[in-house]
Amino acid sequence: MARHLARHCARFKGADLKRSLTQILTTAAPFLLLSAAMWFALEKGYWFALVLTLPAAGLMLRFFIIQHDCGHGSFFRSRFANDMLGRAVSLLTLTPYGNWRKAHATHHATSGNLAKRGTGDIETLTVREYRALSRGRRLMYRLYRNPFVLLFLGPPYLFVLSYRIPFGAPVPFRDAWPGVVMLNAGLVIFYGLLSMAVGWLNLLLILGPAIFMAAWAGGYLFFIQHQFPDTVWQDGDDWDFHDAAVRGSSYYVLPKILQWLTGNIGLHHIHHLNGKIPNYRLQECLDASPELKGMSRLTFLESLKCVRLALWDEDSRKLISFRQAAVA
Repeated sequence: MARHLARHCARFKGADLKRSLTQILTTAAPFLLLSAAMWFALEKGYWFALVLTLPAAGLMLRFFIIQHDCGHGSFFRSRFANDMLGRAVSLLTLTPYGNWRKAHATHHATSGNLAKRGTGDIETLTVREYRALSRGRRLMYRLYRNPFVLLFLGPPYLFVLSYRIPFGAPVPFRDAWPGVVMLNAGLVIFYGLLSMAVGWLNLLLILGPAIFMAAWAGGYLFFIQHQFPDTVWQDGDDWDFHDAAVRGSSYYVLPKILQWLTGNIGLHHIHHLNGKIPNYRLQECLDASPELKGMSRLTFLESLKCVRLALWDEDSRKLISFRQAAVA
């Protein structure tokens, strides 16, 4: 079944230049208009500007999806064009493009493989591994998997601070530091020039909240794409790429406006089956497959119940919470 679905998805890979350029325009134009509107609204009071922060954050998230597609080589047919746009967009996403591309490729190649965890994913222990830890290490893991830390503190820390240093990056230091240094230099120049035009305080008031909101939304999306009860984790010998892709990645059902802002990334089971499908063709792929419409389906309300999940139970083959593990 999974391989049949992979063959279906392969029909939708490949960039469409007109649609790619249109997506850039329909993302950049409203973002620039909102940014200008927030700047002018500051004269009327900060609350007027803050109202516009939410849609601006959504568009920043949409920029990240464009960068994400560039990293997969799916937004343009040209590798050079993908890399140039991906690096340009990193000035808004604060994400070192080359480093993230390598780590994310590893994530796709190893997703759901218990023997190859740790690169580009959320740390997930099995119940047996957790029980074998010392008391102190159990406490650290519980702190890491606490929803407040993982989903509220974690995403802004990752994008604003962690991506500014090459140490601890998911790629070797010798590969990480050039991209980090180049992006940091670009950020200083880009935002330095902007601050000269509008002032440092105004710049922070306009973009700061939007960056944090986009980080929270993006962090939650990444979490829910693989952290749900019926996801799939398999031992190295039993792991199958196609099965892990379609059953270990969620189909996150969102309202149309949120699906548009998130670049259809909720159709994550399709994306993992074929990363060469540009985001604007994922819905077409889904519509053409009744099987995909019914697999790994997760609504927003259902996703809220997943935030406490933290351990893979080898016996029930489900992701469970610490409370469930205590009585298992």
